[in-house]
Amino acid sequence: MHVMLCLDDKDGMLFHQRRQSQDRVLRKYMLDLCGAQGLWLNAYSAGQFAEQERAHLRIDEQFLSLAGEGDYCFVEDQQIAPFLEKIETVILFRWNRIYPADQCFDRSLLHCGWTLRETEDFSGFSHAKITKEVYEKCRE
Repeated sequence: MHVMLCLDDKDGMLFHQRRQSQDRVLRKYMLDLCGAQGLWLNAYSAGQFAEQERAHLRIDEQFLSLAGEGDYCFVEDQQIAPFLEKIETVILFRWNRIYPADQCFDRSLLHCGWTLRETEDFSGFSHAKITKEVYEKCRE
């Protein structure tokens, strides 16, 4: 599975159980990336998508357990460490800003056995620059 997360410059994800930010151009970008197979996520994350986009969402609280090979998942409010064996790529979308955060992504997960394969900058709606980083699991 491919896991997507949004982070600030200090790897922050949440502040008081709320997302730090959101961007409608990024949501469309993620849906385009997933294509017809749709995007796995929980109800909290689905709440930021417009009604017309919901047909492309696969909403379940256990989505990380249910998603299979090649599926795309959007994670906002949980850690991915328990699912590392299943994950093929980690796609980080960086806000290029620092927001208050009390829950952060554990970047140490990507130090051993992962390679930065691709980076791309694009313009969002509320963010002048969003940086996409794609980390791929090293093949043995």
